[in-house]
Amino acid sequence: MNAEPLPTEPARVATEPALAEPARAEPVRFDTKIAVLLREDLEPWQRLNVTAFLVSGIGPSVPEVIGEPYEDADGTGYLPMFRQPVLVFQGTKETLTAAHTRTLSRALPRALFTSDLFATGNDRDNRAAVRAVPTAELDLVGLAVYGPRNAVDKVLKGARMHP
Repeated sequence: MNAEPLPTEPARVATEPALAEPARAEPVRFDTKIAVLLREDLEPWQRLNVTAFLVSGIGPSVPEVIGEPYEDADGTGYLPMFRQPVLVFQGTKETLTAAHTRTLSRALPRALFTSDLFATGNDRDNRAAVRAVPTAELDLVGLAVYGPRNAVDKVLKGARMHP
């Protein structure tokens, strides 16, 4: 019978929690995409404002895109955010109109921002401004869309990544 060699040192028992080593897991890949398309002629402040408004519509309508709440090492809690990246694109007015049409034909969850909304100051007036214009006549400056990656890619045909 072959016996295992005995250890020369007694086993050490950890008395303090060790820092976890970074996980070497495969990168997380999503089969869905959250994308924002902005009209390329917007001022910088408008791009930020439009992006913020557009993505605020996705979370409540598509709750599966929201991750878990955050907490720092001191236990201070923070709101949950999207569980996946938001990709921001830009294009011409014509690119935006075509993307809007493709989004509607694919019935993907979407949010829009029209040029009229820069003149309003609240949700009630925003909704009234959109309601006053037929779909084909909307002066779109931004569009957010969520859905399967390949469908969103088709919607964004002709757009380019925001610099």
